[in-house]
Amino acid sequence: MSATHPVPALPGLLSAEQVVATARSITRTQEPDGAIPWSPGAQTDVWNHVEAAMGALVGGEVATAEAAYDWCARWQRPDGSWPMRIVQGRVEDASGETNMCAYLAVGLWHHWRLRRDLAYVERLWPVVRAGLDYVVGLQLPWGGIAWSQEYDGDRPARVNRDALVAGSSSIYQALRAGVALAELVGEPQPDWELAGGRLGHALREHRELFLDKRTYAMDWYYPVLGGAVRGAAGNALVEARWDDFVVPGLGIRCVDTNPWVTGAETCELVLSLDCLDDTERATRLLADVQHLRNDEGGYWTGYVYEDEVVWPREETTYTAAAVVLAVDALSRTTPGSGIMRGEDLAPPFEELALECGCAEGASADVLAR
Repeated sequence: MSATHPVPALPGLLSAEQVVATARSITRTQEPDGAIPWSPGAQTDVWNHVEAAMGALVGGEVATAEAAYDWCARWQRPDGSWPMRIVQGRVEDASGETNMCAYLAVGLWHHWRLRRDLAYVERLWPVVRAGLDYVVGLQLPWGGIAWSQEYDGDRPARVNRDALVAGSSSIYQALRAGVALAELVGEPQPDWELAGGRLGHALREHRELFLDKRTYAMDWYYPVLGGAVRGAAGNALVEARWDDFVVPGLGIRCVDTNPWVTGAETCELVLSLDCLDDTERATRLLADVQHLRNDEGGYWTGYVYEDEVVWPREETTYTAAAVVLAVDALSRTTPGSGIMRGEDLAPPFEELALECGCAEGASADVLAR
């Protein structure tokens, strides 16, 4: 029988009933075929779709999560990728984005941690395997992962041979989840481990080779969130741009030049701080972002503080999911609460077969640097 779990809560911040209401806001948005768009009638991409499924599952919405993962299986293409943008069952951008195509591994490992349903894992394992094989096949010689591949009709076409810090950091976490799943089902994937070692090294030592997106908050904290950079190096990374992005009492800017705080990025920073054992600031930021909560339990995307207006006027499923996952992480409630901390994932990868000119075999203490 599948396991059950309590719903997380943080006394004085969000009750279990409020977390359930937030999870149900995700279910209300789910389309009949299982897709979870950003908001009603908006686009679906597989990364935010999986994140929403994870948040729904933590809040007890099991059917929502499993319908979402089944949707992933139906929409996967023969090469292992998914279209980047789907709107109500129609492909509006056929390009394959690598971090999107990797993230189902994280969702399925999270499902396993909460449900302990091996048959379900085994059914979706081929989907995860094909997705990660596609992603690893687009690794660049220096270790980063090409961020996307265009499509010509229904055929793969030109690869965009640049890498993104945020996307590649998410892929690093997905590879660790994928290796854990591979061990669970008895199908080791040494190529993923090799790719993960090269990718982790690039994220720690060669961030200058990635596309320069430093104006975006995700480019700042994602190496910590994805698990490639932790310990003293992670703390230094967070401190370096704290004042550029954090708006006390409101959350964090999505872009450092704009007076716009966003709930999802704020909660991802909460999760990153939790990974560094910075519970005090993590809890304070999660409390700050509650001004985006609406009466039905959903969350508005963001707030333009100079104009004192919610913008855009839409509640997004990925924001709701980020809140739920943050509450679970800080409260240590469900068996999946450590998914971002890396608990029960495959260990950090060894740095092997590097092509960047660096000495190899120095990975034992690299996460603490």
